[in-house]
Amino acid sequence: MPSPIPTSTSSTLQAQLDLAHVLPADHAQAVLVGRIWVEGKGPVLVRVQADGLYALEHLAATSSQLLELEDPATRVRAQTGERLADTAAVLANSAEEVRDPALPWFLAPNDLQAIKAAGVTFVASMLERVIEEQARGDAAKAESVRGAVVAVIGENLAQLKPGSPEAMALKEVLIQQGVWSQYLEVGIGPDAEIFTKSQPLSAVGVGAEIGIHPESVWNNPEPEVVLAVNSRGHVQGAALGNDVNLRDFEGRSALLLGKAKDNNASCAIGPFIRLFDAHFGIDDVRRCELSMRVDGPAADGQPGFTMHGASSLSQISRDPLDLAGQALSANHQYPDGFMLFLGTMFAPTQDRHGPGQGFTHVVGDLVAVSTPQLGALVNRVNTCDKVAPWTYGLTALMRDLGRRGVL
Repeated sequence: MPSPIPTSTSSTLQAQLDLAHVLPADHAQAVLVGRIWVEGKGPVLVRVQADGLYALEHLAATSSQLLELEDPATRVRAQTGERLADTAAVLANSAEEVRDPALPWFLAPNDLQAIKAAGVTFVASMLERVIEEQARGDAAKAESVRGAVVAVIGENLAQLKPGSPEAMALKEVLIQQGVWSQYLEVGIGPDAEIFTKSQPLSAVGVGAEIGIHPESVWNNPEPEVVLAVNSRGHVQGAALGNDVNLRDFEGRSALLLGKAKDNNASCAIGPFIRLFDAHFGIDDVRRCELSMRVDGPAADGQPGFTMHGASSLSQISRDPLDLAGQALSANHQYPDGFMLFLGTMFAPTQDRHGPGQGFTHVVGDLVAVSTPQLGALVNRVNTCDKVAPWTYGLTALMRDLGRRGVL
Protein backbone atom coordinates (compact mmCIF):
# COMPACT_ATOMS: atom_id res chain seq x y z
CA MET A 1 0.00 0.00 0.00
CA PRO A 2 1.18 3.60 -0.57
CA SER A 3 2.91 5.40 2.27
CA PRO A 4 0.26 6.65 4.71
CA ILE A 5 -0.58 10.34 4.60
CA PRO A 6 -1.43 11.84 8.00
CA THR A 7 -5.15 12.56 8.30
CA SER A 8 -5.54 14.67 11.44
CA THR A 9 -3.06 17.26 10.17
CA SER A 10 -3.27 16.55 6.45
CA SER A 11 -3.59 20.23 5.52
CA THR A 12 -0.35 21.09 7.31
CA LEU A 13 2.70 20.86 5.11
CA GLN A 14 5.10 20.59 8.05
CA ALA A 15 3.14 17.63 9.43
CA GLN A 16 3.75 15.67 6.23
CA LEU A 17 7.47 16.41 6.07
CA ASP A 18 8.41 13.76 8.61
CA LEU A 19 10.74 10.80 8.16
CA ALA A 20 8.02 8.16 8.41
CA HIS A 21 6.09 9.71 5.53
CA VAL A 22 8.80 11.02 3.20
CA LEU A 23 11.33 8.17 3.32
CA PRO A 24 10.63 4.89 1.46
CA ALA A 25 9.13 2.12 3.59
CA ASP A 26 12.35 0.10 3.15
CA HIS A 27 14.69 3.07 3.50
CA ALA A 28 17.20 1.08 5.55
CA GLN A 29 18.20 -0.87 2.43
CA ALA A 30 17.61 1.90 -0.11
CA VAL A 31 20.37 3.98 -1.68
CA LEU A 32 18.92 7.49 -1.79
CA VAL A 33 20.64 10.48 -3.35
CA GLY A 34 19.48 14.05 -2.86
CA ARG A 35 20.60 17.64 -3.04
CA ILE A 36 20.40 20.21 -0.27
CA TRP A 37 20.94 23.94 -0.22
CA VAL A 38 23.65 24.99 2.23
CA GLU A 39 23.97 28.71 2.85
CA GLY A 40 27.39 29.95 1.75
CA LYS A 41 28.01 26.84 -0.38
CA GLY A 42 25.02 26.40 -2.65
CA PRO A 43 23.69 22.97 -3.75
CA VAL A 44 25.43 19.97 -2.17
CA LEU A 45 25.00 16.36 -3.30
CA VAL A 46 24.23 14.02 -0.40
CA ARG A 47 23.38 10.46 0.47
CA VAL A 48 20.11 10.43 2.40
CA GLN A 49 19.73 8.15 5.40
CA ALA A 50 17.28 8.29 8.28
CA ASP A 51 19.95 9.45 10.72
CA GLY A 52 21.57 12.08 8.58
CA LEU A 53 22.73 13.51 5.24
CA TYR A 54 26.22 12.55 4.11
CA ALA A 55 28.33 14.47 1.61
CA LEU A 56 29.00 12.85 -1.78
CA GLU A 57 31.15 15.57 -3.33
CA HIS A 58 34.26 13.40 -3.04
CA LEU A 59 32.49 10.97 -5.38
CA ALA A 60 30.71 13.36 -7.76
CA ALA A 61 30.16 17.10 -7.90
CA THR A 62 26.69 16.86 -9.42
CA SER A 63 23.78 14.47 -9.60
CA SER A 64 24.36 14.21 -13.35
CA GLN A 65 28.00 13.21 -12.83
CA LEU A 66 27.08 10.62 -10.21
CA LEU A 67 24.73 8.86 -12.62
CA GLU A 68 27.55 8.54 -15.15
CA LEU A 69 29.41 6.18 -12.78
CA GLU A 70 29.25 2.44 -13.33
CA ASP A 71 26.97 0.96 -10.66
CA PRO A 72 26.51 4.22 -8.73
CA ALA A 73 24.55 2.50 -5.94
CA THR A 74 27.55 0.33 -5.04
CA ARG A 75 29.88 3.33 -5.23
CA VAL A 76 27.64 5.35 -2.92
CA ARG A 77 27.33 2.49 -0.42
CA ALA A 78 31.12 2.19 -0.28
CA GLN A 79 31.71 5.86 0.52
CA THR A 80 31.62 7.42 3.97
CA GLY A 81 31.30 11.15 3.56
CA GLU A 82 30.96 13.88 6.15
CA ARG A 83 27.65 14.01 7.98
CA LEU A 84 26.30 17.43 7.06
CA ALA A 85 22.93 17.62 8.79
CA ASP A 86 20.10 15.79 10.50
CA THR A 87 17.62 14.46 7.94
CA ALA A 88 14.51 15.20 9.99
CA ALA A 89 15.65 18.78 10.62
CA VAL A 90 16.35 19.41 6.93
CA LEU A 91 12.97 17.98 5.97
CA ALA A 92 11.23 20.24 8.47
CA ASN A 93 13.08 23.26 7.08
CA SER A 94 12.11 22.31 3.51
CA ALA A 95 8.57 23.60 4.08
CA GLU A 96 8.88 26.81 2.09
CA GLU A 97 6.25 28.66 4.11
CA VAL A 98 8.29 28.40 7.34
CA ARG A 99 11.82 27.97 5.96
CA ASP A 100 14.85 29.44 7.74
CA PRO A 101 17.15 30.38 4.82
CA ALA A 102 20.20 30.12 7.08
CA LEU A 103 19.60 26.37 7.51
CA PRO A 104 19.77 23.58 4.88
CA TRP A 105 16.71 22.46 2.92
CA PHE A 106 16.04 19.90 0.20
CA LEU A 107 16.23 20.76 -3.48
CA ALA A 108 15.14 18.64 -6.42
CA PRO A 109 17.62 15.73 -6.63
CA ASN A 110 18.56 16.40 -10.28
CA ASP A 111 20.69 19.25 -11.59
CA LEU A 112 22.31 19.33 -15.06
CA GLN A 113 19.96 16.76 -16.57
CA ALA A 114 17.43 17.73 -19.21
CA ILE A 115 13.88 17.37 -17.87
CA LYS A 116 11.73 15.46 -20.33
CA ALA A 117 8.26 13.97 -20.11
CA ALA A 118 6.30 11.29 -21.92
CA GLY A 119 2.68 12.14 -22.56
CA VAL A 120 -0.45 10.10 -23.19
CA THR A 121 1.06 6.85 -21.92
CA PHE A 122 -2.10 5.60 -20.18
CA VAL A 123 -5.53 4.97 -21.68
CA ALA A 124 -7.34 6.94 -18.96
CA SER A 125 -5.25 10.07 -19.47
CA MET A 126 -5.36 9.61 -23.25
CA LEU A 127 -9.15 9.84 -23.17
CA GLU A 128 -8.98 12.95 -20.99
CA ARG A 129 -6.59 14.62 -23.45
CA VAL A 130 -9.04 13.90 -26.26
CA ILE A 131 -11.82 15.36 -24.13
CA GLU A 132 -9.76 18.51 -23.43
CA GLU A 133 -9.21 18.92 -27.14
CA GLN A 134 -12.87 18.42 -28.03
CA ALA A 135 -13.97 20.79 -25.24
CA ARG A 136 -11.44 23.42 -26.42
CA GLY A 137 -10.18 23.82 -22.87
CA ASP A 138 -13.61 24.60 -21.41
CA ALA A 139 -14.11 22.53 -18.25
CA ALA A 140 -17.89 23.13 -18.29
CA LYS A 141 -18.15 21.18 -21.55
CA ALA A 142 -16.03 18.25 -20.42
CA GLU A 143 -18.80 16.07 -19.00
CA SER A 144 -20.93 16.02 -22.15
CA VAL A 145 -17.87 15.62 -24.39
CA ARG A 146 -16.64 12.73 -22.24
CA GLY A 147 -19.87 10.82 -22.82
CA ALA A 148 -19.75 11.38 -26.56
CA VAL A 149 -16.08 10.39 -26.93
CA VAL A 150 -16.38 7.25 -24.80
CA ALA A 151 -19.47 6.22 -26.78
CA VAL A 152 -17.33 6.07 -29.94
CA ILE A 153 -13.91 5.03 -28.64
CA GLY A 154 -14.90 2.99 -25.59
CA GLU A 155 -12.89 2.80 -22.39
CA ASN A 156 -11.25 -0.61 -22.71
CA LEU A 157 -8.14 0.12 -24.77
CA ALA A 158 -5.70 -1.06 -22.11
CA GLN A 159 -4.69 -4.19 -24.04
CA LEU A 160 -4.06 -2.32 -27.28
CA LYS A 161 -0.34 -2.21 -28.06
CA PRO A 162 0.71 1.16 -29.53
CA GLY A 163 1.85 0.85 -33.12
CA SER A 164 0.44 -2.68 -33.53
CA PRO A 165 -1.64 -3.73 -36.56
CA GLU A 166 -4.70 -3.76 -34.30
CA ALA A 167 -3.98 -0.17 -33.20
CA MET A 168 -3.55 0.96 -36.80
CA ALA A 169 -6.83 -0.72 -37.76
CA LEU A 170 -8.60 1.15 -34.95
CA LYS A 171 -7.01 4.37 -36.18
CA GLU A 172 -8.58 3.91 -39.61
CA VAL A 173 -12.00 3.27 -38.07
CA LEU A 174 -11.78 6.38 -35.88
CA ILE A 175 -10.67 8.54 -38.82
CA GLN A 176 -13.69 7.33 -40.79
CA GLN A 177 -15.93 8.26 -37.84
CA GLY A 178 -14.38 11.72 -37.57
CA VAL A 179 -13.01 11.39 -34.03
CA TRP A 180 -9.30 10.96 -34.70
CA SER A 181 -7.12 13.13 -32.46
CA GLN A 182 -3.48 14.10 -32.13
CA TYR A 183 -3.63 12.58 -28.64
CA LEU A 184 -4.81 9.25 -30.03
CA GLU A 185 -1.93 9.46 -32.51
CA VAL A 186 0.67 9.40 -29.74
CA GLY A 187 -1.47 7.20 -27.49
CA ILE A 188 -1.85 4.24 -29.84
CA GLY A 189 0.48 5.15 -32.73
CA PRO A 190 4.11 3.96 -33.10
CA ASP A 191 5.75 7.16 -31.81
CA ALA A 192 5.55 8.27 -28.19
CA GLU A 193 5.08 11.89 -27.21
CA ILE A 194 8.36 13.03 -25.61
CA PHE A 195 8.46 16.73 -24.75
CA THR A 196 10.56 19.10 -22.69
CA LYS A 197 8.83 19.59 -19.35
CA SER A 198 11.23 22.07 -17.82
CA GLN A 199 14.81 23.33 -17.87
CA PRO A 200 17.88 21.99 -16.03
CA LEU A 201 17.93 23.28 -12.42
CA SER A 202 14.38 24.65 -12.64
CA ALA A 203 12.59 21.79 -10.86
CA VAL A 204 11.54 22.30 -7.25
CA GLY A 205 11.89 19.73 -4.49
CA VAL A 206 9.93 18.36 -1.56
CA GLY A 207 8.33 21.06 0.60
CA ALA A 208 8.56 23.77 -2.07
CA GLU A 209 5.63 25.64 -3.56
CA ILE A 210 4.44 24.44 -6.96
CA GLY A 211 3.00 26.86 -9.47
CA ILE A 212 -0.13 27.17 -11.59
CA HIS A 213 -0.49 29.98 -14.12
CA PRO A 214 -2.63 32.81 -12.65
CA GLU A 215 -4.77 32.89 -15.80
CA SER A 216 -5.57 29.18 -15.71
CA VAL A 217 -9.03 28.09 -14.55
CA TRP A 218 -8.70 24.35 -15.32
CA ASN A 219 -5.57 22.58 -14.16
CA ASN A 220 -4.42 19.58 -12.18
CA PRO A 221 -1.50 17.71 -10.62
CA GLU A 222 -0.02 14.73 -12.45
CA PRO A 223 1.57 12.15 -10.11
CA GLU A 224 4.32 10.31 -11.95
CA VAL A 225 7.43 8.19 -11.63
CA VAL A 226 10.50 9.94 -13.04
CA LEU A 227 13.40 7.90 -14.43
CA ALA A 228 16.97 9.11 -13.86
CA VAL A 229 18.87 8.31 -17.07
CA ASN A 230 22.54 8.94 -17.84
CA SER A 231 24.11 10.08 -21.11
CA ARG A 232 24.48 6.48 -22.34
CA GLY A 233 20.78 5.82 -21.93
CA HIS A 234 21.20 3.68 -18.82
CA VAL A 235 18.37 4.08 -16.33
CA GLN A 236 20.16 4.44 -12.98
CA GLY A 237 17.28 5.15 -10.63
CA ALA A 238 13.89 6.74 -10.14
CA ALA A 239 12.12 9.49 -8.22
CA LEU A 240 8.60 10.83 -7.82
CA GLY A 241 7.34 13.76 -9.83
CA ASN A 242 4.43 16.15 -10.18
CA ASP A 243 3.98 17.31 -13.77
CA VAL A 244 1.69 20.25 -13.00
CA ASN A 245 -0.60 20.70 -16.00
CA LEU A 246 -2.86 23.47 -17.34
CA ARG A 247 -5.75 21.65 -18.99
CA ASP A 248 -7.38 24.80 -20.35
CA PHE A 249 -4.24 26.09 -22.08
CA GLU A 250 -3.35 22.77 -23.71
CA GLY A 251 -6.99 22.08 -24.56
CA ARG A 252 -7.24 25.33 -26.53
CA SER A 253 -4.30 24.27 -28.69
CA ALA A 254 -1.58 21.64 -28.54
CA LEU A 255 0.78 24.39 -29.70
CA LEU A 256 0.35 25.90 -26.22
CA LEU A 257 1.97 22.83 -24.65
CA GLY A 258 5.03 24.85 -23.61
CA LYS A 259 2.86 27.41 -21.82
CA ALA A 260 0.73 24.65 -20.29
CA LYS A 261 3.73 22.75 -18.93
CA ASP A 262 6.76 24.99 -18.39
CA ASN A 263 6.20 27.77 -15.84
CA ASN A 264 7.75 28.83 -12.54
CA ALA A 265 7.66 25.87 -10.13
CA SER A 266 5.44 23.82 -12.42
CA CYS A 267 7.80 20.84 -12.16
CA ALA A 268 8.41 19.05 -8.85
CA ILE A 269 10.82 16.11 -8.51
CA GLY A 270 11.86 14.27 -5.38
CA PRO A 271 12.17 13.77 -2.59
CA PHE A 272 15.28 11.83 -3.68
CA ILE A 273 16.56 9.63 -6.50
CA ARG A 274 16.52 6.00 -5.45
CA LEU A 275 19.40 4.29 -7.24
CA PHE A 276 18.87 0.88 -8.82
CA ASP A 277 20.45 -2.04 -6.96
CA ALA A 278 19.56 -5.57 -5.87
CA HIS A 279 16.67 -4.22 -3.79
CA PHE A 280 15.09 -1.90 -6.34
CA GLY A 281 15.15 -1.92 -10.14
CA ILE A 282 13.17 -1.35 -13.31
CA ASP A 283 10.77 -4.21 -12.55
CA ASP A 284 9.87 -2.46 -9.30
CA VAL A 285 9.16 0.70 -11.30
CA ARG A 286 6.87 -1.29 -13.58
CA ARG A 287 4.91 -2.40 -10.51
CA CYS A 288 4.70 1.00 -8.80
CA GLU A 289 1.31 1.98 -7.43
CA LEU A 290 1.22 5.74 -6.94
CA SER A 291 -1.16 7.38 -4.51
CA MET A 292 -2.03 11.06 -4.62
CA ARG A 293 -3.97 13.22 -2.22
CA VAL A 294 -5.00 16.86 -2.57
CA ASP A 295 -6.13 18.74 0.54
CA GLY A 296 -7.67 22.11 -0.22
CA PRO A 297 -8.10 24.98 2.24
CA ALA A 298 -11.44 25.84 3.78
CA ALA A 299 -12.95 29.03 2.33
CA ASP A 300 -16.15 31.12 2.58
CA GLY A 301 -17.46 29.03 5.43
CA GLN A 302 -17.13 25.82 3.41
CA PRO A 303 -15.06 22.86 4.63
CA GLY A 304 -11.78 22.00 2.97
CA PHE A 305 -11.74 19.89 -0.17
CA THR A 306 -10.07 16.47 -0.33
CA MET A 307 -9.36 14.41 -3.43
CA HIS A 308 -7.68 11.02 -3.68
CA GLY A 309 -6.13 9.65 -6.85
CA ALA A 310 -3.96 6.77 -8.00
CA SER A 311 -1.79 5.77 -10.92
CA SER A 312 -0.63 2.21 -11.55
CA LEU A 313 2.48 1.74 -13.68
CA SER A 314 1.30 -1.79 -14.45
CA GLN A 315 -1.32 -0.21 -16.74
CA ILE A 316 1.09 1.90 -18.78
CA SER A 317 0.73 1.48 -22.54
CA ARG A 318 4.44 1.75 -23.32
CA ASP A 319 7.20 0.14 -21.30
CA PRO A 320 9.38 2.60 -19.33
CA LEU A 321 12.53 1.39 -21.12
CA ASP A 322 10.85 1.89 -24.49
CA LEU A 323 10.05 5.48 -23.50
CA ALA A 324 13.65 6.07 -22.39
CA GLY A 325 14.83 4.61 -25.70
CA GLN A 326 12.56 6.89 -27.67
CA ALA A 327 13.93 9.89 -25.77
CA LEU A 328 17.62 9.05 -26.32
CA SER A 329 18.69 7.40 -29.56
CA ALA A 330 21.00 7.80 -32.53
CA ASN A 331 18.87 10.80 -33.43
CA HIS A 332 19.07 12.65 -30.10
CA GLN A 333 21.57 12.61 -27.25
CA TYR A 334 21.77 14.15 -23.78
CA PRO A 335 25.40 14.59 -22.68
CA ASP A 336 24.35 15.37 -19.09
CA GLY A 337 21.64 12.72 -18.99
CA PHE A 338 17.93 13.37 -18.49
CA MET A 339 15.05 12.92 -16.11
CA LEU A 340 12.00 11.35 -17.78
CA PHE A 341 8.45 11.67 -16.46
CA LEU A 342 6.62 8.47 -17.44
CA GLY A 343 3.12 9.92 -17.61
CA THR A 344 0.08 9.29 -15.45
CA MET A 345 -3.23 7.47 -15.62
CA PHE A 346 -4.66 9.96 -13.13
CA ALA A 347 -7.16 12.32 -14.73
CA PRO A 348 -9.27 14.12 -12.09
CA THR A 349 -12.97 14.42 -12.81
CA GLN A 350 -14.21 14.94 -9.23
CA ASP A 351 -16.37 18.08 -9.15
CA ARG A 352 -14.96 20.81 -6.94
CA HIS A 353 -16.85 24.03 -7.68
CA GLY A 354 -20.17 22.61 -8.85
CA PRO A 355 -21.76 19.82 -10.91
CA GLY A 356 -19.98 19.22 -14.19
CA GLN A 357 -17.13 21.58 -13.33
CA GLY A 358 -14.59 18.85 -12.63
CA PHE A 359 -11.41 19.46 -10.65
CA THR A 360 -9.05 22.41 -10.69
CA HIS A 361 -6.45 23.62 -8.20
CA VAL A 362 -6.88 26.57 -5.88
CA VAL A 363 -4.09 28.43 -4.12
CA GLY A 364 -3.21 26.68 -0.88
CA ASP A 365 -3.83 23.11 -2.06
CA LEU A 366 -1.50 20.59 -0.46
CA VAL A 367 -0.48 17.84 -2.90
CA ALA A 368 1.16 14.60 -1.77
CA VAL A 369 2.38 11.94 -4.22
CA SER A 370 3.61 8.71 -2.64
CA THR A 371 4.53 5.09 -3.22
CA PRO A 372 6.21 2.75 -0.71
CA GLN A 373 9.55 2.32 -2.47
CA LEU A 374 10.07 5.98 -3.40
CA GLY A 375 8.57 7.75 -0.38
CA ALA A 376 6.48 10.89 -0.67
CA LEU A 377 6.74 14.17 -2.57
CA VAL A 378 4.73 16.91 -0.86
CA ASN A 379 4.16 20.45 -2.14
CA ARG A 380 1.84 23.45 -1.67
CA VAL A 381 0.13 25.17 -4.63
CA ASN A 382 0.51 28.86 -5.43
CA THR A 383 0.40 30.86 -8.65
CA CYS A 384 3.51 31.04 -10.80
CA ASP A 385 3.87 34.79 -10.33
CA LYS A 386 3.80 34.41 -6.52
CA VAL A 387 6.17 31.48 -6.01
CA ALA A 388 9.89 32.11 -5.55
CA PRO A 389 11.29 33.04 -8.99
CA TRP A 390 13.84 30.75 -10.61
CA THR A 391 17.13 32.63 -10.36
CA TYR A 392 19.76 29.92 -9.74
CA GLY A 393 21.00 28.61 -13.08
CA LEU A 394 23.98 26.83 -14.60
CA THR A 395 26.34 29.80 -14.31
CA ALA A 396 25.64 30.09 -10.58
CA LEU A 397 26.10 26.35 -10.05
CA MET A 398 29.45 26.30 -11.85
CA ARG A 399 30.56 29.32 -9.84
CA ASP A 400 29.69 27.66 -6.53
CA LEU A 401 31.21 24.28 -7.43
CA GLY A 402 34.39 26.00 -8.62
CA ARG A 403 34.61 28.08 -5.46
CA ARG A 404 34.34 24.90 -3.37
CA GLY A 405 37.01 23.19 -5.48
CA VAL A 406 34.91 20.16 -6.41
CA LEU A 407 34.85 20.49 -10.20
